[in-house]
Amino acid sequence: MARSKVKRPINLKHMEAAIAVAETLNFSRAAKRLHISQPAVTKYIKELEESLGALLFIRAHHTVSITEAGKAYVEEARIVVLHAGRAVQAARAAQQEAELILNVGRSPYVDPYFTSMLRAIRLPMFPRLHLQLSSGFSCDLTQDVLNGDLDIAVVIEPPQSGQLAEFEIEESPFYVVMSREDQLAQLPALDLNHLSHKRWLLFQRNLHPPLYDLIQKLAHEGHVIPSALQHFMVPEECLPLLLEPGGVVIAPKSGALRIARDGLTMRPLEDARLRMKTRLISRADNPSPAISDLFRTFMRRLKHIRLDNQMSLPLSS
Repeated sequence: MARSKVKRPINLKHMEAAIAVAETLNFSRAAKRLHISQPAVTKYIKELEESLGALLFIRAHHTVSITEAGKAYVEEARIVVLHAGRAVQAARAAQQEAELILNVGRSPYVDPYFTSMLRAIRLPMFPRLHLQLSSGFSCDLTQDVLNGDLDIAVVIEPPQSGQLAEFEIEESPFYVVMSREDQLAQLPALDLNHLSHKRWLLFQRNLHPPLYDLIQKLAHEGHVIPSALQHFMVPEECLPLLLEPGGVVIAPKSGALRIARDGLTMRPLEDARLRMKTRLISRADNPSPAISDLFRTFMRRLKHIRLDNQMSLPLSS
């Protein structure tokens, strides 16, 4: 009678190899990322597939593609690796009474006031909590949260995902920056129709593809045609371009505020379809009590600030 083959136990090395191959679709790049040899990556994937009894990756000549089984496995493996890493950090922190570090991402187009609010929070249960900040584009930061590279992010209109816990912080319009000499500067607010036949300075699509596509879609539907279209990575790049007549910058409020000076002014782009929501996000399955406490404290303070602002408004006669 033939003896059944003993299945190897699956450990974190197998999971990390599968994640790296899934993200790079290349065994050599996966090996480089993991700082191991390519044969080692090949060995881990082979052992993993034998243990699972499923093909995770298809190798054809110099290409690699992931199967549906591979996608399902990698999605769950990311969570296991993430939690394992945090367990090690928590144990070391408890042993050494070290700082508890949370990695926080922020979009440069988010109002910096919200980041300052986060940094100012002190949690009695976590006296040595430290927020390590990094910047990036909203869609990239959202993916970093899903991958476990970030614990929290403050982003604008993150891509929808059932794996995210989201809290809305603010809703605001786009703003248009132009020369004070421009006729549009005489208006208190603008809509897309006002921008027809103007030279548009618009953020590059890769900064936020959904918002970029929405602006283009609404302009097309409204037969709003710019005389020219130029792109920027950061609003400051537009300053010399605005010296030429007819140029307008379309940007979030924080970006517009950075350049609306020295002969330039800004007006809100009032269109209910073109409003941006700023959100505080984390993985919905993140078990960290520090993150839960931080979210609750932040939202409670934000609610109090809004209430105070409403109470300070003058009463109408």
